[in-house]
Amino acid sequence: MLTVLAALSCRSVSKEKVVPTFDGDRAMKYLEAQVAFGPRVPGSASAERCREYLAAFCRELGGEIDTMQFFHADKHTGKNIEMVNLIARFSGEAGPEGERILLAAHYDSRPRAELDPDSSKQNLPIDGANDGASGVAVLMELANLIAVQKPRVNIDLVFLDGEDFGMSGDLSDYFLGAKEMTRRGIKGKYRCAVVVDMVGDRDLRVYRENFSEQYFPELNDKIWETAHTIGETTFSDTVGYFVHDDHLSFMTVGLPSVVVIDFAYQYWHTSHDTPDKCSAASLASVGRVMAHFIYNL
Repeated sequence: MLTVLAALSCRSVSKEKVVPTFDGDRAMKYLEAQVAFGPRVPGSASAERCREYLAAFCRELGGEIDTMQFFHADKHTGKNIEMVNLIARFSGEAGPEGERILLAAHYDSRPRAELDPDSSKQNLPIDGANDGASGVAVLMELANLIAVQKPRVNIDLVFLDGEDFGMSGDLSDYFLGAKEMTRRGIKGKYRCAVVVDMVGDRDLRVYRENFSEQYFPELNDKIWETAHTIGETTFSDTVGYFVHDDHLSFMTVGLPSVVVIDFAYQYWHTSHDTPDKCSAASLASVGRVMAHFIYNL
């Protein structure tokens, strides 16, 4: 484990790669396209259409597509909800037997807006423009970059289902896609994992997340050093908050994992989490950091 973590902070002895340009405007269009399907609540037709869109997009760029179907017994309704993780595998210069890293975002949106100031909307599903679609949009634009120029390492882009399904105060029904991945056996398959979530906020400020900092500070260091090197001031090099997210599931099998997230978002879990609260500039800021991170591993 220590050997793996130490390697995260070491640059290759070969010349650094020229990093392709991350297009924030294009990423913003991907965010809007997801929201246009309607709320991507697990098991819904909107979620299925969005998943098909993501699969077609990544396949066209050369990604090898895999799906991970599972069912979740909803203890509140008694129904079995079909959920599907989508995995797009991209080969780097390392070749099929080389190191592989996992970049993840959840494509589902929340089935209820329990924090909405309008009580009549609190049981309605949300658009999830920032909480869900923003992270996916960043991964989609990274796929464009990978298709143009391979990084040294292999990349799996993982679009997770069921991250935001649970009821407030009960974590057992959250992070379902990530939990399923760990059950299927990902231990030893990846060098590290980075979860990207809620990164489209117009007033973006990304702090180090506390669980990430406690358990895998070397991976956090690599990301924040990258942000500092390229001058991305939206990344604040202080610890901000504890966030329960998909990265915690990956941690349970010893996979070095962190989350990149701006959790200070006033429209969280409300009907107001819509594209107008997001910006191309914020997506570009996070996207540039992630691009430089993966191309300099």
